[in-house]
Parts: sequence; structure tokens; C-alpha cells
Amino acid sequence: MKTVVLDDTTLRDGEQSAGVAFTLAEKVAIARELDAAGVPELEVGIPAMGAEEQESIRAVRATGLLARLVVWCRMHAGDLQACRGLGVDMVDLSIPVSDQQVRHKLGWDRAGVLRQVATLVPRALDDGLQVCVGGEDASRADLDFVLRVLEAAERAGARRFRFADTVGVLEPFRTHAIFAKLRQATGLELEMHAHDDLGLATSNSLAAAVAGATHINTTVNGLGERAGNAPLEEVAVGLKLLHGIDSGLDFQRLPAISERVARASGRQVAWHKSLVGEGAFTHEAGIHVDGLRKDRLNYQGVDPALLGREHRITLGKHSGGHAVCDALDRLGLGTHPEQVAAVLTRLRSFVTCHKRAPSEVELRGLHAAVVGRKERREP
Repeated sequence: MKTVVLDDTTLRDGEQSAGVAFTLAEKVAIARELDAAGVPELEVGIPAMGAEEQESIRAVRATGLLARLVVWCRMHAGDLQACRGLGVDMVDLSIPVSDQQVRHKLGWDRAGVLRQVATLVPRALDDGLQVCVGGEDASRADLDFVLRVLEAAERAGARRFRFADTVGVLEPFRTHAIFAKLRQATGLELEMHAHDDLGLATSNSLAAAVAGATHINTTVNGLGERAGNAPLEEVAVGLKLLHGIDSGLDFQRLPAISERVARASGRQVAWHKSLVGEGAFTHEAGIHVDGLRKDRLNYQGVDPALLGREHRITLGKHSGGHAVCDALDRLGLGTHPEQVAAVLTRLRSFVTCHKRAPSEVELRGLHAAVVGRKERREP
């Protein structure tokens, strides 16, 4: 089975989400949980931010994690200086490679980019760091120039090239074509860094893996700049179920990690979020509930047990008689067909008005109203 290394950047790019800031204790706890789940690489910070950030990186290192630790910096001498003495394994030296950013952000030309790669990569190696050259805005760059950057990086001694879809404009067919060409052209490790501005970060990450990427950047819950990054849970499960590609993760730990990051970031997981959202395995529609009762595979694309979860049936406007009957039976209430039908009618009015399922007390009330009405009609 092919394997892909997940390099989770929740503690770096995830924390770059507007308004998100992890405490030292939160960073260490998140790193420990990711490590326990088998995430093999963690990008843990930006040393050039200063002493407090450097201290948090040292604290993560001091926990004795099995994961390899990566830090991020711009490709210039001052940032690289800040990476020294932190005990990490690799540095991502990031530099723009699109003409847009090379000219209008750096004020350079392409030759300047190539010179900087040739100069800074050996310096990082001299500091005892393995090097990933990060191609910022690579998705908007001329692919021929990207290949020249790869060549320069490999010649300088880099181990990996990160292809960054910095503004999230790729789609999976183009992603696959690009990585197929990169894979054919270089022996470097290739890493995909996807942003979700068009909702395609997971798709682009999977396409890159199929085409030859060895590493994928992820964040828990898809946290990250603007619309976020490729979600760890989606990429890991998607690789396994759709492509038979192993990431080595313990999927049953993912819901707990999701909850921890949601609390620490102050960014609640959407109810309908795939795999880890509350509603991911929740069913209401009568036709679905009936199908699940007969055979789970009728309406099960992902087995919730894979993530240590289970199907949940909720009552709502689209519920059928079976679901109402089961709910009443669990409460020890009458389930005569006439009662079930009457409760279902009242249930639909209730959820339309309250925009939620009834509590047990409220369901008892709906049933009592039905029984009481019947008793009033009888002589």
C-alpha cells in the first residue's frame, strides 16, 4: 500500500486564522494528541515571531514526541537565524515563486529567487536543519519556473519542495497534472499545501497524492488563513477509503482532537462538518432511517465506527413512523399506529416552529396531548 506523510500545520498555519491564538498549554496539548494519533510531522511555529514563539516551540520539543518537528520562516537570513537552537528537525524556507508575488511583494525578478535558494538552503543545512523549500503562490506561478526552483533547491541540498496553493485557486484536475509533471522532473519529496477558498482543499490534496506527492499539509478542522487549509480528518480518511493510501493515523482519535482544537481556537465545528461534525452521522428522513434499519450499507458511505462514532437518529419534519415509534417505545409510551400518526403530525408542527427536535420531556408532552385528546373524544 502506498503511504503519504501528513505534515499537520495546525500550530502554524492553523493559528494564523484571524483571531486565533493558542496558549502554551494548548499548543503542547494539541501536539501531544496529534502525536498520539500517529501524525508523523508537525509544523509547530514561526521562530521569527520572537522569544515567546520560540519558547513554545522548545516546549513542544521537550515533550518527547515521536513526530518530526518543522518550523516555518521566510527565506532570508534573519528568519533563519531565529530557527537556530530550537531542536527541530526541518525548516520550511518559504519564498514567492509567482511573478505576481516576486515582482509586487519582493520587488525582485526570477533570478533573485534562484540566487536566494542557492544561498539560504546551504546555510540552513550548516545549522543542522533539513530543508523544505516552500514555493509560495506556486499555483499562480509559471510551471517552467517552478521546475527551475525545484532544480535549484535540489542542487543546493534541499530535501523537499512545498507546492503552495496560497490563495486557493487550484482544482483537482490541474493539481493532478502539475504534480505528475513535478514528480517526473525531480527526486525531491513533494508536499501539497492547499487552501480552501473554493472549497477544494481536500480534493486538491488527494489529487496531489495520487499524482506523486509524498507529503500533504493539513490542519485540524481545516483551520487556517481565510477559508482555511485541507482538514486533517478529511484528507486522512479520504486517502484511505478512496485511494487505499495509508497515512498511519488512528482515526478513532480524530473526533477528540477536533473537539480540543475547536475549544482552543474558539472556532466551533459546523454541525454538518464531514466526519467530525455533530450531524455527520445523524439521520432524520424517514426513507433513510427505514433503509438503515434494514441494512446500514443502504445509507452508509463511511462507517462511523471508523472514527469511534455511531449513527444517531433524530426526530424532525421528515421523520417517518418507524422513528417516532422507536422513540416512543424507548420512553415506554404507547405505540399504537393511530397514536404514532398523531404524534408525527404534532412533531412536524413542533420542529417547524422551534427549529429543533423535541426533548424527551417535550416528546412526552406531544404524546400526552394525543392520548388526552383521544380520551376526551371517548364517551
